[in-house]
Amino acid sequence: MIADQWPLFGLVLRTPRLELRLPDLDRLAELAELAKGGVHDPAVQPFLAEWTDAAPERVAASVLQWSWSTWARWQPESWSLGLVVIADGRVVGTQGIEANRFATLREVSTGSWLGRAEQGKGYGTEMRAAVLELAFTGLGALFARSEAFEDNHASYAVSRKLGYADDGISRHVIRGAPLASRRLRLDRAGWEAARTIPVTIDGLEPCLPMFGR
Repeated sequence: MIADQWPLFGLVLRTPRLELRLPDLDRLAELAELAKGGVHDPAVQPFLAEWTDAAPERVAASVLQWSWSTWARWQPESWSLGLVVIADGRVVGTQGIEANRFATLREVSTGSWLGRAEQGKGYGTEMRAAVLELAFTGLGALFARSEAFEDNHASYAVSRKLGYADDGISRHVIRGAPLASRRLRLDRAGWEAARTIPVTIDGLEPCLPMFGR
């Protein structure tokens, strides 16, 4: 089995409504089709990388290529884990968590998106809670970071609900114009105080060396 060679394929996170796992090719194709249908209002660009401004077919292909590239580049000192989010048997989005020099810094950052039809259902909170449980409980993280543009109210609502605090601003160029984003940081105490969503983690033990643990 592939999980014998690449244990991350056996890692599964579960919340009351969601399952998060590394996608096989069929699930990855489903995620690409979801992205092809759009993940936000075209009038705005909520991501630092402007990948969704491309034609639908190019957007779908970029989802495949990004996932494959994270698998190929994986190292214990620098890793990016992109999980598909499954609700009622269908892929509804993706939740990522990544780190550099995790064994020393014990810090992760997260990013995610949902298909437009799946937004507004509370999935964003559950899927972020799942990877925070992986980070803090499973891997022993001390901090988690997030960042969103100032008009991304949904992302801020999730961060506040999960205990994040303000950590300054950054300025970026998006569609040729300057745009400010707000950084947020969650420490272990804040996570423990806001931890209300039950999460189970299966298959982590054989993956620990891959995370630098």
